[in-house]
Amino acid sequence: MGWGRGGWPTLSALSCPAGAQGIVNSGLIPALVWKLQREKEDIQELLLDTLAACLMEDATQALSSRVVPFLKEKLLSANNSIRSKAACTLMAISIPLEGKNQLWQYDVIPILVHLLKDKVEEVQANAAGALMYATVTTEGKYAALDAEAISPLLELLGSSLSRARLNAIKALTMLAEAPEGRKFLQAHVPNFRVLERDANEAVRRAAQVAIKVIEWKP
Repeated sequence: MGWGRGGWPTLSALSCPAGAQGIVNSGLIPALVWKLQREKEDIQELLLDTLAACLMEDATQALSSRVVPFLKEKLLSANNSIRSKAACTLMAISIPLEGKNQLWQYDVIPILVHLLKDKVEEVQANAAGALMYATVTTEGKYAALDAEAISPLLELLGSSLSRARLNAIKALTMLAEAPEGRKFLQAHVPNFRVLERDANEAVRRAAQVAIKVIEWKP
């Protein structure tokens, strides 16, 4: 990894995925989180990309550095790219259990639900992806149900982005594990039947799993 003045990684090092493990090992994540609040928007975008890559390696440092409330603020940015990258970073932070817990503890889920109706498809897809992870827990499921996530997720089943369709299906599958979600979705099984013929294999498989969960009877 290349290092600049003051012990900071150079911009080229930050933008290199191979540098993510080095940044984590060097204990720089708290500093990156701190800088996220203070840099210009173009640097914020780079920092968000870097954090997302680092969090895939290890989210521990970021979670203890209050990264979730900082990312929550970025979800409200007027900058399309920052909203998208913040949602993508929240996907990575939501992989470990503590990250999932912090998303509902910091009341991020209603904002993610709002972003499912964003004007930018990438933002929609990443918001659905973050919800996909956040709704694994019971608390996350009910936070999403309370925020009325099902209807906008159903809308995303018709997205032109296969990643948005896939993330929406998986998030809806999580919500179908709650009795209330399953009951609501039973009337929408035909929407998933259509996706069993999707051009994307991962979408087809996810639709099949969703149907099984929705139609399951205790």
